[in-house]
Amino acid sequence: MTVRRINVVILVLLAIACLIIMHRNLLNLNDFLRRENADAVQGGLLPFEPDFSADNKVKAIRKGEEIPVVITAAEERLGAVVAAMNSIYRNSKANIVFNIVTLNASLDHLKVWMSKTTLSDIKHKIVTFDPKTLTGKFSNDPQELEAVKPLTFARFYMPSFLPDAEKAIYLDDDVIVQGDIQELFDTNIKAGHAAAFSDDCDSASSKGIVRGAGNQNNYIGFLDFKKESVKKLGMRANTCSFNPGVIVANLTEWKLQNITSQLEMWMERNFKEDLYSKTIADSITTPPLLIVFYKRHSSIDPMWHVRHLGATGAGNRYSPQFVRAAKLLHWNGHYKPWGRASSFSEVWDKWYVPDPEGKFHPIRRHPEEK
Repeated sequence: MTVRRINVVILVLLAIACLIIMHRNLLNLNDFLRRENADAVQGGLLPFEPDFSADNKVKAIRKGEEIPVVITAAEERLGAVVAAMNSIYRNSKANIVFNIVTLNASLDHLKVWMSKTTLSDIKHKIVTFDPKTLTGKFSNDPQELEAVKPLTFARFYMPSFLPDAEKAIYLDDDVIVQGDIQELFDTNIKAGHAAAFSDDCDSASSKGIVRGAGNQNNYIGFLDFKKESVKKLGMRANTCSFNPGVIVANLTEWKLQNITSQLEMWMERNFKEDLYSKTIADSITTPPLLIVFYKRHSSIDPMWHVRHLGATGAGNRYSPQFVRAAKLLHWNGHYKPWGRASSFSEVWDKWYVPDPEGKFHPIRRHPEEK
């Protein structure tokens, strides 16, 4: 090989070596600039990355098994349901999905309330309930018809709203939850039981007075034991009743036992035979549940259903310390926390989200009226 050729080869090799060195330097410089940029914008967003807002970050930390919560939303009580949902959501990091059951007339108002307020980050589905479902299940008595509020029967149809769920929680709208709803969802439901309720003899709640019915905490307060159909059931009249304002349901067992069909059957039987007690007050939803679940239900921790806050004298029955310690407060009774004369309404006020359309207003007693 001539000297000239050797020099050419050496030059080519030197050029290749230079290119390799330059490439490595460029790579190192690029890595360095990336690190500097990352340090400079730590916690910030790089161009073209998705904008994960604070609300999305809240959703991201909600992990685990989905907890379906069924709650009804009547037009005149929409303020109640938003306060209940807000208290549940803010006191838990569980993966909660609200299934809000309402009527067509309330649909637009509810959607605005859910989308235009701090409730917009709450995971929810809205289900419309058709009142025609209840046709033929009530007497023509004007008093009874006036007491019928279709949405109070939505709990009978939970499997229809949640066809794929194995377990769910039903809540009345006049509740505030102060504990982590995961704990209630984890309530042990015994084998063969389709639901868990709070027995009306389980705690201080058992002393609640139901307007127009006296001490209504047993079966005779809800059913007419003089009727032959009730007698044949062999139920003891003094059996402690339960309150269906909070239900933890095993929906798999509910479907296996055809609970919905059983409840409808007893509604129709009452339509024909007038089986309910004459001192029943406003609890026409409860009797069919008492029959179907007689001695076949599990129990909820009493602190997860502190009741009768809407009854006369609730402010004297419960101490402020007890109310603060309760996991779930229920204003069943005549006096609601958004009304004029309720006990512990300040607890409810803390979770209320004002109506963006201005249609719903809590009624509060003026100072001079106290």
